[in-house]
Amino acid sequence: MPATDEYLHRAASDVPYFSADGETYLARTPLRDLRKTRELRVLSEEQFAFWQTYGYVVVEQAIPADAARRLLDFAWDFQGLDPDRPETWYEEREFRSELERDLHVYGFVEAYHHQALWDSRQTHRVYDAFVDVWDCEELWVTLDRLNLNPPNVKNRDRGLIAPTERGFDIDLHWDVDTSLGVLPQRVQGIIALNDTDADCGGFQCAPELFRRFEPWRALQPADRDPLRPAFDRAELPVVRPELAAGDLLIWNGLLAHGVAANTSRDKVRAVQYLAMMPALASHRALADSRIDSWRHLRTPDWNATLVGDATRHESLRYGRPDLTTLGARLLGLEPWHGREPAEPMGAGACAESV
Repeated sequence: MPATDEYLHRAASDVPYFSADGETYLARTPLRDLRKTRELRVLSEEQFAFWQTYGYVVVEQAIPADAARRLLDFAWDFQGLDPDRPETWYEEREFRSELERDLHVYGFVEAYHHQALWDSRQTHRVYDAFVDVWDCEELWVTLDRLNLNPPNVKNRDRGLIAPTERGFDIDLHWDVDTSLGVLPQRVQGIIALNDTDADCGGFQCAPELFRRFEPWRALQPADRDPLRPAFDRAELPVVRPELAAGDLLIWNGLLAHGVAANTSRDKVRAVQYLAMMPALASHRALADSRIDSWRHLRTPDWNATLVGDATRHESLRYGRPDLTTLGARLLGLEPWHGREPAEPMGAGACAESV
């Protein structure tokens, strides 16, 4: 079970952020309206304004292109796939569950703690970009995975996944419940492992819907889907930002986004999922779970869609990754600035303070 509890924990930061799970946060001021108290480290003033207006921003060369290439090579190798032999991309396999089959269709790579993954996470340019958007130095990095999505045909055809009328849709969705009166704050990100090609699909989003979200929401019916947007794409276009290997894309959870299908003949879309959130030092169950996952190469438990590799788990393949001082703090192994964790507050009291 994920390491969550009934309390809202205050992040170990000057900016008041509160969370029960380290994914979504309550904040006094929404990120789109945040007034900076720290100087920008990576983003320009124009980029920060774009982030707040349209809900996403691209940081060029957040990691070196050769580091992105090493991650891409690892993604092929971990799955036993040959980049030069497309027939290996579609070999038949048994699945433990429908969820695992769906994850295979979408191209997820169930590795979380290889050294190359941690090298990206503890890269200062990546960290500084997330400091810019949160206006907060005390962050934890998400323990997430890679995506290697070949053309969506054969046993990776999206048609194999039964469509639903409501809720999550890989094509376009929100990361938070948009029906709530106080909207949660959430940030996600990806690092491109290869250059973007239009027919490879990949990240797509509706920035104009984000810009006009509040007036748009006010006109919607009460029974609308809070996770899947329905809107006129001619009026509010869906776009695909161009990414080069090593580029970091950060997006706001209130940006409607998804992953377009790979319609190419023989190319892949490859990314590392990587985001940072305000650290919850007082949430000992969550901190201990994160440290245990790193120390023993266990599959992280913060998200039910993280299932671990069924063929040969990563704990059987390589050793524990080395952490820098920054990496240890981003994991939660070391505290930020020597601060002691604060006692958690009841959810009601904490929400009132926000």
